[in-house]
Amino acid sequence: MASSPPTSNLAGVTDQHLADLADLAPLDLPEAGEAEAWRSFLSRRVEGELATARAQADALRVLAAGDAAALERWNDLHVALGNAFAVSSLLAQVHPDQQLRESAERFEQELHAFQTGLMLDVEVFGRLESVPREGLDEALAPGATRVLDDALRAFRRSGVDRDDATRERLATLSARDSDLSQAFGRNIRDGATSTRVPASALAGLPEDYVAEHPAADDGTVAISTAYPDMGPFLMFSADAAARREVMTTYLNLGWPANDEVLGELLAVRDETARTLGYDGWPDYDAELKMIGSGSAIAEFVDRVAADAADSAQRDLAVMLERARHDDPGVERLTVADSRYLGEVVRREQFEVDGQAVRGYFDFAKVRRGLLDVTARLFGLTYTDVAEAPTWHDEVAAYDVTLDDTGERLGRIYLDLHPREGKYNHAAQFDLVSGVGQRQLPEGVLVCNFGRGRMEHSEVVTLFHEFGHLLHHVLAGRHPWARFSGVATEWDFVEAPSQMLEEWAWDHSVLATFATNADGEPIPAALVERMRAAEEFGQGIYAATQMYYAAISYRFHAELPDDLTARSAALSQQYAVWERLPDTHFHCGFGHLSGYTSGYYTYMWSLVIAKDLFSAFDADDLFAPEVARRYRDTVLAAGGSADAADLVEAFLGRPYDNRAFTAWLES
Repeated sequence: MASSPPTSNLAGVTDQHLADLADLAPLDLPEAGEAEAWRSFLSRRVEGELATARAQADALRVLAAGDAAALERWNDLHVALGNAFAVSSLLAQVHPDQQLRESAERFEQELHAFQTGLMLDVEVFGRLESVPREGLDEALAPGATRVLDDALRAFRRSGVDRDDATRERLATLSARDSDLSQAFGRNIRDGATSTRVPASALAGLPEDYVAEHPAADDGTVAISTAYPDMGPFLMFSADAAARREVMTTYLNLGWPANDEVLGELLAVRDETARTLGYDGWPDYDAELKMIGSGSAIAEFVDRVAADAADSAQRDLAVMLERARHDDPGVERLTVADSRYLGEVVRREQFEVDGQAVRGYFDFAKVRRGLLDVTARLFGLTYTDVAEAPTWHDEVAAYDVTLDDTGERLGRIYLDLHPREGKYNHAAQFDLVSGVGQRQLPEGVLVCNFGRGRMEHSEVVTLFHEFGHLLHHVLAGRHPWARFSGVATEWDFVEAPSQMLEEWAWDHSVLATFATNADGEPIPAALVERMRAAEEFGQGIYAATQMYYAAISYRFHAELPDDLTARSAALSQQYAVWERLPDTHFHCGFGHLSGYTSGYYTYMWSLVIAKDLFSAFDADDLFAPEVARRYRDTVLAAGGSADAADLVEAFLGRPYDNRAFTAWLES
């Protein structure tokens, strides 16, 4: 049975608690550019925390059976292990020094090996299994029983109760999964490249973009696979052949290396699940999610695809008709046409000119506006810590405090521009997981935006990813490491961030920071047209997401021999766009590493996000009562209760799909 949602202490912190927090400080990082100092910091941090974790495991083993202190030792162990994982995982993806990134990856492997061994340790399991449950929450701290149940389930899912040979095989499989997952991500990250196209293909692109892409002696320009480069080109270039070349390059990121890597990774996961008695990886993976089973994933994907079909085909027909104005012989549109034709239709039928819209979103103003909006909404203050050392000069640091009490909640870092060797998508990374009265949460927002003007879609992405960062910081005061930060079921994780996207579509919000070169705020009528234009493609968006979700699920459920052929077949079944020949999307689909068979979670979370948003006043998105209640009930709770219970506590009822269905059909 799901536990009851906790009562948040966000707005009722005691004087003693504030005094304890005053003694906490963020990590003391080296200065940017000091590679040797960073290597030393990485080694000290990981090796020191890993040594602490080993010591806690040793101390746990010698406790008498039935000693509740075993759970406290378990928590201490995971505080240390989480610290080691966080810094190695982050620096492996963002640090400019390649040698340090490689060292961080090796540390990750060592940490995974320790974690695997720990979860197969029958002595540690035995000490935890013997902890008496009666009165445990009162004896230790609220949530202790939930932590214990979670730990014991994790041990059994690791195979601790199997024979020696099986445990040894599971350990080997876990290590191989870690190595292959690292290789998969590395091949995508390090495979970033560019395509040379005629300079004439830049006709119609923004002036600042053209200026940043001077032609070479042969009359060509380079368009990289980085989002700030590729996105505007695919949106505004009328050169269909050039768009096709650029998109083909992007869809071959990680290929051919990742074809073999992914094939083995799928096999390793399948063997792991079957060794543990599951019917396959999707069932094993879904057990810890709201959806519950692998078969339910397939049903959800097909249901959403069916619900979106009419809307998607209607909008596709509009785009195809428009394409035939330029080329009467067009029979089917490809994925390389999607952004360009979407922009043309928005401009011609909805009077939304992407370049005109872009003129209102200066990056510096957007970043400042994001902070102002979320501070006002959730009762926070962000203090620029200009003197804080970081791993790169472009990374900004802010301390976050709670207006209600003056409590310092933690520190955030914004690493928002592309550079060589950096993680090339958008995500929130932990640097430190917050633990009540022990350590402040520190989170990092890693994106790849340009330094000048932004597309509105990029603004939406920035709001989305910042939602994860807020979740990490606001849920950083629990005494149990298991509850800290974004620790909910994975098919709920995206919902708070998807809901925050709504503030990037509201005129009263955008007008506070979206201004043109003359300082004039974006017109309300334009924002309304932007919303109408966005609704135009909702069915296509849902169909595309279901194609991605189908790859994620079907690859893990079926283990196809020919991944490219299966991807092509799924594209034919779910996607509305014609697949480009000789492309291998799955090799660059980074979510196959982390989300495994569960990419459906983006759409599952969106159902909940739309319902959460229905509680807000659409005419006053800054109304404080509902925003603070949401902050305290959902975000601050972290993983201390099941997501369905948190949502029900906020809405006053179980969530449903009515708001999502209305959105999809609009």
